[in-house]
Amino acid sequence: MAEVRTLEVVRAAMRASPPRVPGPVDRVYKDECAFSFDTPLSPGGLFVNLASWQAYGTTYVELDHQRTGCRLYLHEQWTRVPLTEAERADVDVRPEKLALGGAGGFQVDAEQWTVQKAAELVVLPESVTVALPCPDLPEVVLAAIAAVQAHDSAATLDKVAVWEEDRRVSRYAAALPQLPEGLGRWGRQVPADPAKWACDETGVTENLWLNLSTGFIGSGRQNWDGSGGNGAAMRHYEATGRRYPLAVKLGTITPHSADVYSYAPDEDDMVLDPGLADHLAHWGINVASLQKTEKTMAELQIDLNMSFEFDRITEAGAALQPLSGPGYVGLYNLGNSCYMNSVLQALWSVPAVRARYGPAAAPGIFRSAPPDPASDLVTQMAKLGVALMEARTGAPPLLPPGAAAPAAPGGPANGAEPMQSDAATHAHAFKSLVGRGHPEYSSSRQQDAEEYLRYLLDLLKAAEQAAGTRLVPGPPTAAAFAFDTEDRVQCTETGRLSYRRTHDNYVLGLSIPLEAAVNKDVLEGFQEREAKRARLRDEQAAAYIGAAGPPDGGAPNGGISVVSSDSQEERVLPRVPFGACLERWAEEGTVEDYDSIAAGHKTRALRRTRLATFPPFLLVQLRRYHVAEDWTPKKLEAPPALTEPDPETVAALVGMGFSENGSKRAALATQNGGTEASMEWVLAHMEDADFNDPLPLSPALVAPASSAPDQASAPAPSPESLAMLESMGFSQKEAAAALQACSGSLERAADWLFSHAGDLAAAVAAMDQPPAAAGAASVAASAADASAAAADGPGAAGAHAADDGEGRYELLGFVSHMGASTACGHYVVHLRRGERWVIFNDDKVAVSADPPRELGYLYVFRRTDVALPDAAV
Repeated sequence: MAEVRTLEVVRAAMRASPPRVPGPVDRVYKDECAFSFDTPLSPGGLFVNLASWQAYGTTYVELDHQRTGCRLYLHEQWTRVPLTEAERADVDVRPEKLALGGAGGFQVDAEQWTVQKAAELVVLPESVTVALPCPDLPEVVLAAIAAVQAHDSAATLDKVAVWEEDRRVSRYAAALPQLPEGLGRWGRQVPADPAKWACDETGVTENLWLNLSTGFIGSGRQNWDGSGGNGAAMRHYEATGRRYPLAVKLGTITPHSADVYSYAPDEDDMVLDPGLADHLAHWGINVASLQKTEKTMAELQIDLNMSFEFDRITEAGAALQPLSGPGYVGLYNLGNSCYMNSVLQALWSVPAVRARYGPAAAPGIFRSAPPDPASDLVTQMAKLGVALMEARTGAPPLLPPGAAAPAAPGGPANGAEPMQSDAATHAHAFKSLVGRGHPEYSSSRQQDAEEYLRYLLDLLKAAEQAAGTRLVPGPPTAAAFAFDTEDRVQCTETGRLSYRRTHDNYVLGLSIPLEAAVNKDVLEGFQEREAKRARLRDEQAAAYIGAAGPPDGGAPNGGISVVSSDSQEERVLPRVPFGACLERWAEEGTVEDYDSIAAGHKTRALRRTRLATFPPFLLVQLRRYHVAEDWTPKKLEAPPALTEPDPETVAALVGMGFSENGSKRAALATQNGGTEASMEWVLAHMEDADFNDPLPLSPALVAPASSAPDQASAPAPSPESLAMLESMGFSQKEAAAALQACSGSLERAADWLFSHAGDLAAAVAAMDQPPAAAGAASVAASAADASAAAADGPGAAGAHAADDGEGRYELLGFVSHMGASTACGHYVVHLRRGERWVIFNDDKVAVSADPPRELGYLYVFRRTDVALPDAAV
């Protein structure tokens, strides 16, 4: 029986902060601390506020008491004790399908230990404890405790517990053509005895696939690790003119299922065939009589996943060195959440994010959090930041077998040496909050990383505006990426120009111009050979299908021989310079049916876009994806050659005494042609004025500057240019001032005049002032321009001064995607940390030996005048 004094303290606390009993629709946050990633398994356990049903670890429970006045907490301390060998044998069940969670899938929380659970009631601030169960406690307290313990946690309700490999019904299954009597007209039936199945081309008897249309049995393709088959089934599909894409893996057929693959380019994946039993019966195969004799593709994939060791993944043959600790914390995949994990790791490399939400700012954010911190994006960002930057992942210590459990909840494990892992953490709560109400981001489906980043920046912008003084003063997080663009439109009939500035762009999307590939000769040769192989396939297919017997030279058993000796030639992809992608974005385009005010009717116009501001961090997306004719997203297989100087060439030139920037310019100017070629370029250009300057973005991307140059260095305007500008309706003085401001360039001078139409007199007057005064007036005029543009452009209501600077950037990181489309595949992110690159692959973090810069999807560039804190490098 609890002591009378203790019960009096409990009753007093109950009157001060009455406990509440959660109902079926209430949300109970009992799995994880609202301000950290502590769980009941963490050192010190978890304290659940019995009034708000929010949970807190030992670091933050006192803060919650001070914020809310709550005094009654359910304290749960769980301890993991590893299973013995005998116990592990009883629960070590192999997964049967490619799934996370659910029956037969990978058990994310698979039993590898027993969990000892202890619970108590804690009263603050006295720190009075009552061991549970205790029937002497007031009935309302007992009811609240029992309801909290029995209630499904909010995390359980939010997350999708099962993710399974998504196989879709093949579009070719419903009207599948099946040739009569086996191979063509040869009358061969597929043997009814599975023991007689063999590859029709090579005779092998394992990993066999039956083409459901032709009856051909062929060996499967070779896996990346060298296992598998020899590719006869795929060659058969090619040889028959790619007419018959569906094949079934013979050894996997059961009365209930089988592996079916579609070789069709628009599917190229495992599929479902609802009519499989009938399609097999056509070839004399009775599914009811068969048993599985080989591993399914899912089981083979599971084998790879179970034997997968991250420290053996290689880049160009080099083993990767794992990293962990502050700044190198991974994020577990929650079921196709790699897009979110990659974006968050990239976002947290930005100093503005670290300053606003990192460990220094987090205490103030937590103190001012609303009553429901789990629903507050600002709080959850700070929670995530503390975990990533300080490696406070809430990982539990692991007790050795036979070790004593904690003497009391909240105390250290007696006799146990903590082995806490700080390598990774789960972002369940963050994913749930950001995805709440969104049809895609609340699901377990794969998403587009670029779209998710833009969505997240918009959410943060709104949350930060609502947070007010809770956050460190300054522009919103999105401002670190926001830039302005300026559209210049010229009527081709009247020559009249108009300008429009667009604010708050977050991502510079670049198309990939395939015609600009630098390997055209090699590419064209490969394409010619591919076309020749395609013609041979078509010719052979016609003979193969229509002949009374196999054509001359046919392979054994009526099979098809390899089309040509180089049919397995490595595929050649177009390599497009990164600069060509920039130039495509900046090139001038035509606007048809332009409503010209000057002409008074619709006409044709020329339009071009330029960057008007350069943000601290520039996000560049390479548009590798497009929507095919069947409305499915497809990936453009053309790796743009990112402009990145060869480090060995740069190091060699620096070793000779040249500057690093000059050495980089030499390597790029010679297309990384080697030290000798770069050395020749250096000797020819080392006197250039910009030889030692950092590398800039292409000038073609930059909108004309409105600031006045040094008047003494400006060339005298030509009479022809003056006359041309005067013919547009400007005075001689205005024309001369514009030409002087633009170093004599007629085109830029016209831009300058029209962009200053609202304050032209002031801008012209500024040109007559001494250089210092002219500079000040020019800045004022530029600010007036920006204000006027903001009044017209999108987002004017929330317009703010852009964090602008000189357009010189260095690559900070890039998100890469592996897969045929954004709806599938996998994302990883490479980030530059000081002099080395680091790969973040979900929960695995390692030094990157050879970062594949040319394969990026979303690039993060840092403006060179923006410093990175030590924690970011």
